[in-house]
Amino acid sequence: MLSRSEIQKIAESYGKDISIGVLASHSGEEVGMAAKAAGLKCIAICEKGRDALYTKYNKNLFSDFIVLDKFKDILNPDVQEKLVKNHVIFLPNRSFSVYAGYDGVENDFRVPIYGSRALFRTEERNDARGQYWLLEQAGIRIPKQFSTADEIDRLAIVKVQQKNKPLERAFFYCTCKKDFDEKSKELISEGLISAEGLKEARVEEFVLGPRFNANFHAYAIVELGTIDFLGFEDRRQVNLGGILNLPAQEQLKLDIPITNEEIGHFGITMRESKKHLVYEAAEKFVLAAKKEFAPGMIGTFSLQGAISEGKDRKLEFIVFDVSPRIPGCPCVGPTSPEMRRLSLIYGKDICAPLDLSMLEIKHVAETGNLGKIIT
Repeated sequence: MLSRSEIQKIAESYGKDISIGVLASHSGEEVGMAAKAAGLKCIAICEKGRDALYTKYNKNLFSDFIVLDKFKDILNPDVQEKLVKNHVIFLPNRSFSVYAGYDGVENDFRVPIYGSRALFRTEERNDARGQYWLLEQAGIRIPKQFSTADEIDRLAIVKVQQKNKPLERAFFYCTCKKDFDEKSKELISEGLISAEGLKEARVEEFVLGPRFNANFHAYAIVELGTIDFLGFEDRRQVNLGGILNLPAQEQLKLDIPITNEEIGHFGITMRESKKHLVYEAAEKFVLAAKKEFAPGMIGTFSLQGAISEGKDRKLEFIVFDVSPRIPGCPCVGPTSPEMRRLSLIYGKDICAPLDLSMLEIKHVAETGNLGKIIT
């Protein structure tokens, strides 16, 4: 892991003249929009052939572009040198950790990152200190895991990496070992998953309840607060979304595998009397992250879960996925009633989650404390 003090020295040499950097994928537009609204320069690091959304259709959101042959080239010394020369504070998204790789992010990327680079690896479900381990340390309820297919005794969901798409997982459902074997064999034969990927799959109970992706912002600067709730959303997925639009009798006629590639988002709300469940989970998560991965959670994050009945029919928030970086939830700004509350609290327009990131970044730049928010 790169020394935090080394990266802090780089950030502190910037002074007040800073730029924002982002990999132009996943949530690049959101970062560019928030930076522009905050009056900050933003550099988009694009991949050739995938750059038009940024360099053509949204070029006015960004002050500059770096177009690379491959996203992984962001680790090249000359690219990093250009970013540091432009006083970049880099905002990490899922694409960054996937294409640069955890080892690259932790050991080779010598550009100040807003937040904790040590937390990105926790997104992996099978890592010894991954997200499920961290959730357990935090005392947050997670779904029951089945170590082998023989243990499956209820409706289960199997989470497997897609064979040819590093950003996407292929989920399938089963109720017993026979079901597991038949469905996994079908998906392997169709090339959606691999036998090797199946060995690393997470098999867990399917939580029966409405899903809520609870989005938060965690602060490094105490005077700004500890956490702010940003709003709820859920995902649209291919081809599951289309299948669910059909009447049940038509669904049963289909003989195709269900895929869960995320293609969009939609905003939702929760009854006030139950919202305390997600606040409590977020507080526990932030405390555990600080203890296990200092300096802990900084910036936006998401706890993805469902509200389900537990013991004595009491409702619980069961978390089955964590995004320890920009969640990629573009609908939360326009659809979330929380934005008005945050605007009133901070006395300025907070229109989207990343506005809070820019608020904190600008605050530390103006007070000479950039080192507090970066690793």
